[in-house]
Amino acid sequence: MASVTIAFGVSPISTITTRTKSLRKTHHKLQAHEQPRNLDVLYSSSVSVEANQNGSVIKEVVKNKATSSLSSRVVVEDEEAGLAPLWDDGYGYRTVEDYFALSKEICNFDGGPPRWFCPIESTYPSNDSPTIMFLPGMDGTGFGLSLHHQALARFFEVRCLHIPVHDRTPFEGLVKLVEEAVKLEHALSPKKPIYLVGDSLGGCLALAVAARNPTVDLILILVNPATSFARSQLQPLLPILEAIPDELHVTVPFLLSFIMGEPLKMATVNIGNGLPPTKIIEQLSNNLTSLLPCLPELADIIPKDTLLWKIKLLKSAAAYTNSRLHAVRAEVLVLASGKDNMLPSVNEAQRLASTLKNCKIRIFKDNGHTLLLEDCIGLLTIIKGTCMYRRTRRHDLVMDFIPPSMTEFRYAMDQVVGLFRSVTGSVMFSTLENGKIVKGLSGVPDEVRKVFGGVPVSASNLFKLLSTKSHVLLYPGGAREALHFKGEEYKLIWPDQPEFVRMAARFGATIVPFGVVGEDDIAEIALDYNDLMKIPILNDYIKDLNRGSVKIRDEKSGEVANQNLSFPVLLPKIPGRFYYLFGKPIRMKGMENIVKDRENANELYLQIKSQVEKNIDYLIKKREEDPYRNLIDRKMYQAFYPSQTDQTPTFKP
Repeated sequence: MASVTIAFGVSPISTITTRTKSLRKTHHKLQAHEQPRNLDVLYSSSVSVEANQNGSVIKEVVKNKATSSLSSRVVVEDEEAGLAPLWDDGYGYRTVEDYFALSKEICNFDGGPPRWFCPIESTYPSNDSPTIMFLPGMDGTGFGLSLHHQALARFFEVRCLHIPVHDRTPFEGLVKLVEEAVKLEHALSPKKPIYLVGDSLGGCLALAVAARNPTVDLILILVNPATSFARSQLQPLLPILEAIPDELHVTVPFLLSFIMGEPLKMATVNIGNGLPPTKIIEQLSNNLTSLLPCLPELADIIPKDTLLWKIKLLKSAAAYTNSRLHAVRAEVLVLASGKDNMLPSVNEAQRLASTLKNCKIRIFKDNGHTLLLEDCIGLLTIIKGTCMYRRTRRHDLVMDFIPPSMTEFRYAMDQVVGLFRSVTGSVMFSTLENGKIVKGLSGVPDEVRKVFGGVPVSASNLFKLLSTKSHVLLYPGGAREALHFKGEEYKLIWPDQPEFVRMAARFGATIVPFGVVGEDDIAEIALDYNDLMKIPILNDYIKDLNRGSVKIRDEKSGEVANQNLSFPVLLPKIPGRFYYLFGKPIRMKGMENIVKDRENANELYLQIKSQVEKNIDYLIKKREEDPYRNLIDRKMYQAFYPSQTDQTPTFKP
């Protein structure tokens, strides 16, 4: 495997934050006020879209109770410095206990018609942020998104709809309220998309508004939408709930808590993945002990008459929305829980995907109905992971890039690549300016050591990245080199044209060639593309697969342009070890003449390719001297020296 890194001496995501320099500098001026039950509540003066008594929409500055300081943290950062990779998204600082505390407080001061509020964390987003509107489920409090406020606040203007406990606005009235808010937001920022996050009942609201406004750029995120209410487990409960005496209604919340959510998932929100099992059990026990006393508060959030009303509201909402699904033109993402005991959400997600014109679905098999209050990666991560975050009508892979947060990094290390790292025992080497190879990354320029995302390989994307002084990790050989044929192990299959060299010279970037070996220590190719194409059934399947695939390279000639590929059949081996060697940096600053000099550009291109080949040859030769190349040998060493798990010795460079 061969690659080059192209870098600058600046932050890789500075382009995202340079446009926020005009942000207000007063977002640290927060005041805490004493409230009943010793609950510190943060207040903020913020812009809110709100409905008055006659249903019209006004825009005014209001005082809102926005967040609890029980388990939350408002992070104040220097806007000039920008948002660095591994930024703090705040996930885990808030728990379901905070949700209950916030919901109870707002119910104590309830009254009036449905209205919008802005959480304190979301008061000062960047100037170009789109708006995200949260439409609540049965609880109506608007705090169902509270675990995600801090992360979303960096990239959205967050608005939450609050439906007071004793409000009896019919579904059509709620649709009109949300629709007016959407129209106002669209009039203020016609070039930005508007996100509607609809939870259960809110999912029906979002779809109904989208059906009535097909020309507005809407992105819908539906969380276990109640469009399937006709098949809900709550239907048979309605006569029973009506017959329960008022004095026994306090028992209903316990029933609802198990129907609506997964208590274990709620209790694991702030438990880290990397903790020892005993510590996880201890913290989980403590969280459950703290959570259970909160459940009776559901009786205050959803009293008996409100519960009966909400169930009837769900019925009318589902009927209204399902009759208008054909008119929905918005981009839709459905999040469905596999353990939803209230609605058949997985089946409904599949139905909506087949009914709506532009719909994706994601299944969370171990979560319950209250998905947004349970343990998962986070809503912002889901939006990013489905490529649904954009600031304008068109998705720009470069300008809309969001750097990974610390929560995402830890999840990836613990749950995704943790086993791979343990099995491969990766070793890093780099080359100093004097040509000496050393263990570690001291030879790699500081500005290159980064966390990166991924975009399709094209000249336009490469130009955008370099023009905004972003770092680029480029695999010139692409899929053709990665899915090589028999006998092509560690063979470089690069494009014919040295375009990335000329582009790097144009922007004065630094190129760091590097090579990786070790894949042949994991598996051996039994059948490659050529072998598979000789099998009649597989031949037709591979042709159909390649015919409908998206070409992510724009090469016109050469081996890289040959993208009729398929995954080879592999025979696993006892894993060996992966080795990385970064070559001597090639600084392109001051070499602008190469941009127009194709001959010199091609010469430098071949020089870089030769350096990568030398890196690979060096690693193939030197790994024979590694006493711990074999997995069994490494594990035995780690068993005897457990404190040095990440420092298992290797060959001397």
